[in-house]
Amino acid sequence: MPQNYKIYHNGTPVFITSPEGALKLGYQPDKFTHVMRYVGKIKLIKNYLDLLDKNRQMKAVVLYHPDVDMLWKEFQSCFKVLEAAGGFVLNAQKELLVFYRRGSWDLPKGKIDPGETPEQAAVREVQEETGLQQLDLGRFLTHTYHTYELKDRRILKKTWWYHMQTRDTKVVPQTEEDIEEIIWVDPKTWLQSGVDVYPNIRDVILTG
Repeated sequence: MPQNYKIYHNGTPVFITSPEGALKLGYQPDKFTHVMRYVGKIKLIKNYLDLLDKNRQMKAVVLYHPDVDMLWKEFQSCFKVLEAAGGFVLNAQKELLVFYRRGSWDLPKGKIDPGETPEQAAVREVQEETGLQQLDLGRFLTHTYHTYELKDRRILKKTWWYHMQTRDTKVVPQTEEDIEEIIWVDPKTWLQSGVDVYPNIRDVILTG
């Protein structure tokens, strides 16, 4: 079955999928929801990205084509693609580690260095950002995709997420990465309380 991709562009989900996948998503086209068969023109993708830059009221964009791999390749060609990795870290009480950074709650993650595997990068980033050292790396959880601009260049970041467990109790926020506070929470209850979380991070927590 073809892979579906969900990319957050300025917080709005963009779906790259097949015709069957588009039907299953169930989005109905309207002023703020666009559902479109891809016709093989990369300029169309760039037009949608420009639209999402200008109109923050958009709810979703669904682009579909029978050849999802081709569509995904052409979508990625509009960006410089960077890869990162992070951890869904639980303690002995099955509480999730979250931290507050730059006005929102987040999970530990960071860029994969040259020569590193995603697993190695995920463990290293958790250790650096939280001070936790005793980490048991678990199974792969999910990928997330989000975009941003850097020096007038569009960046597409693919993040690999892994389950981890720790017996450590002492945390040390990495202040040079603007981490202000680290807490342990019951994931579902915490999300339901209405905290400010990036949409891709919310997806990771719901998947976990």
